Amino acid sequence: MPDERTVSTPLGDTEHLNALGYEDSFHRSMSLWATFALGFTYLSPLVGIYSLFALALSTGGPPSIFWLIIVAAGQLLVSLVFSEVVSQYPIHGGIYPWTRRLWGRRYAWMAAWIYIWAMIVSITAIAEYGSGFFANLFGLAITKEITLGLTVALLVFALVLNFTGTKTLGRVAQIGLAAELVGVIGVGLYLLIFQRHNDFGVFFTSMGVEGDGNYLSAFLGAALAGLFLFYGFEACGDVAEEVADPARQIPKAMVMTILVGGVSALFSFAGYVLAAPNLQAIVNGEDADPIPHILEASLGPVGAKIFLVVALTAFLSCVLSLQAAASRLLFSFARDGMIPGHRWLSKVSEHSKVPVNSLIVACGIPVLLSIIIYVGPDALLTQVTSFAVLGIYVSFQSVVLASLRQRIKGWRPAGPFNLGRLGFAVNVAALVYGIGAMLLLAWPGSSGVFVNDWIVLIGLGVVGGSGLLYLFLARPDRHSDAPQGDAIHIAEILRSLAR
Repeated sequence: MPDERTVSTPLGDTEHLNALGYEDSFHRSMSLWATFALGFTYLSPLVGIYSLFALALSTGGPPSIFWLIIVAAGQLLVSLVFSEVVSQYPIHGGIYPWTRRLWGRRYAWMAAWIYIWAMIVSITAIAEYGSGFFANLFGLAITKEITLGLTVALLVFALVLNFTGTKTLGRVAQIGLAAELVGVIGVGLYLLIFQRHNDFGVFFTSMGVEGDGNYLSAFLGAALAGLFLFYGFEACGDVAEEVADPARQIPKAMVMTILVGGVSALFSFAGYVLAAPNLQAIVNGEDADPIPHILEASLGPVGAKIFLVVALTAFLSCVLSLQAAASRLLFSFARDGMIPGHRWLSKVSEHSKVPVNSLIVACGIPVLLSIIIYVGPDALLTQVTSFAVLGIYVSFQSVVLASLRQRIKGWRPAGPFNLGRLGFAVNVAALVYGIGAMLLLAWPGSSGVFVNDWIVLIGLGVVGGSGLLYLFLARPDRHSDAPQGDAIHIAEILRSLAR
C-alpha cells in the first residue's frame, strides 16, 4: 500500500498545473542538472567566500569556518520544508505563491514584498563585488567611477543573456557551475594539498580575536560568514514552470544545492586559511583583501589571472541567476494582479517565452541602486548587503511558519517529495533555526553611531513599513482572485486525481 501522504500515481506537468489553476505558458526546457546549476550559481560559494573571508577571520578567527557547517545544516532543514511545498505547488515565483497558498494574499504580499527588495539588493551587491574581479583582470584601478561602470556593464550583459530565453539561462548556469566547482573545490583542494603554510590545528585557535573579552561573542559576530552564503537554493523553485517534472526534480535540486555548496565552501575556506602566508595579519585586520594575495603567492601571477577569469564567470552566472529568479517572482506577483503595473510586468515574450518586462525591472532598479552606492558613503555596500541577507531570511521563515501552521491544521503535503512523519519535526527545527539566524543578523552593532548600528533593522523597517502602507491603502489583495490558503484542499484534489 502506498503512503497516503504522497501522490501514488504521477500527474503530468500540465495536469498538475491545471489543478493549481494555471495554464502552461513556458517552455519546460530546464533539466535537473540545469535547475541545480541555477540554484548553485545563485548560492555561489565562490562569491560568498571571496566577499566575506577577511571579515570572518578578523571577527571570529579561523574557527569561524564552523559557521559554514552550522548554517548549512540549518538551511538544509529549510530546504526540506521548501521541497515539500514546491512538490505540491510547482509554480513560478517560489516564496510568493507558496505563502499565498499556505496562508493568504495579505501574508503573501508582505513576504514577497520584502523578498523582492532583498533579491534586488542582492543583485546589486553581487554585481558590485564582481566589478572588482573585472578591474583586477584588466589591471584597472578600483575607483568608484570604474566600479560603477563595470557594475552596470555586468548587470546589462546578464539582462541581454536572460532576454534570449530559458535555454541560455540553463547553459550559462551550467558553465557557471563548472566555474564554481573549479574555483572553490579545485583551487581549495590544490591549496590544501600543495600550499599549506598552516596546520589544521589553527581551526581550533582564536588567534586573539576576542581581545580581553569572551570568545563566544567574537564567534557569534562571525555568523554572517555562513548566513550570507547558504541561500539561493530557493531559486530552483522560482522557475518551476520551466522545469520538466518539477514536483520531483526541484526538491532534488534544492537539497543538492545545499549539500554540494556546503562541501565546496568548506574546501575553499579551509584552503585559503591553510595557504595564507601571513594568517595573523588577516586575523588582525591588516589585510582587507587577502584572497588575491594568497592566490598570487600560491598560483603565481598567471595562475591568479586564470582564477580571475573563472571567478568572473561565476559572478556573471550568479547575477544572471539572480535576475532570472527575481523576474519570475515579479511575474508571479503580477500575474495575480498583486503589484502596481501588473499587466505590463506579467507579459511573456512570444519568441523567448520569458517575462521580459519583469527582467527589465530586475536589472533597472539594481542599476539605480548602484548609482546611489556610488554617491553614498564607503560603508553603504556592506550595509545594504546585510539588509539583503536579513530580508531573505525573513521571507524564508514566512514560508516555514506558514507551512507549520497548515500542518497544525491537518495539512499532509501531497507532492511526490514527502517527509512523512518526520515533516512536522523538521518544520519545527527549521523555524527554530531561522529565528536564531534572524536574531544574529538583526543584532545591533556597537560603534556608538545609531544609524550604523541599527541600519539593518532600519532598512527592514522602511521596506516592511512601505509594504504595509501600500497593502492597507491600495488593498491589492482585493483586486486579485488568486487562490489562497488552499493547501489542505489542493492536497485532497491531487490525491484524487492521482488515484
